[in-house]
Amino acid sequence: MVEFVTANMAPLMFGALVFFLLMGFPVAFALAANGLVFGLIGIELGLLTPALMQALPERVFGIMRNDTLLAIPFFTFMGLILERSGMAEDLLDTIGQLFGPVRGGLAYAVIFVGALLAATTGVVAASVISMGLISLPIMLRYGYDRRIATGVIAASGTLAQIIPPSLVLIVLADQLGRSVGDMYAGALVPGLVLTGLYTGYIILTSIIRPASVPALPPEARTLRGWKLLLRVITSLVPPLVLIFLVLGTIFIGIATPTEGGAMGAAGAILLALAKRQLSWSLMRQAMDSTAKLSSFVVFILIGSTVFGLVFRAVNGDLWVEHLLTGLPGGQVGFLIVCNILVFVLAFFLDFFELAFIIVPLLGPVADKLGIDLIWFGVLLGVNMQTSFMHPPFGFALFFLRSVAPKTDYIDKITGKTIAKITTGQIYWGAVPFVFIQIIMVILVISFPQLVDAGRDKGPKINLDDVKIEIPAFDTQEVAPPFGAPAQPDSSPNDDIMRQLQGK
Repeated sequence: MVEFVTANMAPLMFGALVFFLLMGFPVAFALAANGLVFGLIGIELGLLTPALMQALPERVFGIMRNDTLLAIPFFTFMGLILERSGMAEDLLDTIGQLFGPVRGGLAYAVIFVGALLAATTGVVAASVISMGLISLPIMLRYGYDRRIATGVIAASGTLAQIIPPSLVLIVLADQLGRSVGDMYAGALVPGLVLTGLYTGYIILTSIIRPASVPALPPEARTLRGWKLLLRVITSLVPPLVLIFLVLGTIFIGIATPTEGGAMGAAGAILLALAKRQLSWSLMRQAMDSTAKLSSFVVFILIGSTVFGLVFRAVNGDLWVEHLLTGLPGGQVGFLIVCNILVFVLAFFLDFFELAFIIVPLLGPVADKLGIDLIWFGVLLGVNMQTSFMHPPFGFALFFLRSVAPKTDYIDKITGKTIAKITTGQIYWGAVPFVFIQIIMVILVISFPQLVDAGRDKGPKINLDDVKIEIPAFDTQEVAPPFGAPAQPDSSPNDDIMRQLQGK
């Protein structure tokens, strides 16, 4: 028994972690406890030394000193302030009026606003809840198919996962040891392509089933002409300025992602102040939610650090490496297995847990196989986006369920009875968009240029062409022996005598 445990410490450790997660234990504590218990077992069996545990305090303080992680509370705070300041309401109302005459206009407005909110807030919950509260009653009022209405709202909210300044991209960059700015630049084009795919699905639906995505009736379109143009300008300019303030400065190289997040948080406060929505209650709610999310991330990161330290000490990284590098197909086989693994685990784990548990195991193997880690991180980010849309555990579906009508109600505008939204309708509405996200994963694998188009990779240097030339000694002089100092022309005593004599 002891020989079996000694020989299979890494698989047993990973299996125990999966067991505790499936049992429902909190992820941070399951990771830390698993690492500590197996560390003590390893010390008892003589596989590890007690000195290993002395590295834990330095690892924990290393997390606290990580400037990259500061971007998480900044972007979270910015998103919460914008959500509560009414920006989403103005955007949805204005863009809904703009696209109102077109079939599927409200759905287009939801997708467009979802992309804008993703580029300003980076928080999925804020986007889904805001659009669910504002757009869903209007879509139900004018006869939208319930599955399409709920699906497009949930899917558009998850764009905050992949469009910068996404929180998951910050965590992925940190775990893969790459620049957050490069990760943002690489994810920009895939995020816009995914937005286009959502739009294409609504266009296709409006052609095949026009009754399921009707246009707004004339009496619902209250803004026309110059009034509509002025409303569009005044609603779009503030978020676009904020997007440039955050992403523009990062891409240009003026600011780091942490500094960009700080500027975004300050800009969100100024926007809320300009709209007369800023209050102590709003600030307190935003700071409270930011502190909770930041603590959640740091606790998981500390737990994964404890687990990772012991897992590597028992050669768990080598076990995973041999397991994945031995797959048939090389890079392609590795990518297929990785994406299937992340897709399946996304049924049970959210993106933070996937980023802190799975990515540290897959990243070194991808690097050894010669895969660009920025491209690999964007690919995993697109795949992890499905974790918010998976029935029945998708968090975006839970967020939408919390604000969707649970009972029949009478619409205040039309006076008609509107039927409730069932959980089954929300789940079925998400299925087409999950398939669209899978198509996006295939596109990123098939066309790596989608990621490379958004970032400057710099000049490519071939290490085989690098030459180091050492200057030769003068042929008239005899070179000193290697490592021996050169002999002076005269002794130090002669120099001192010449100086005393004034020579």
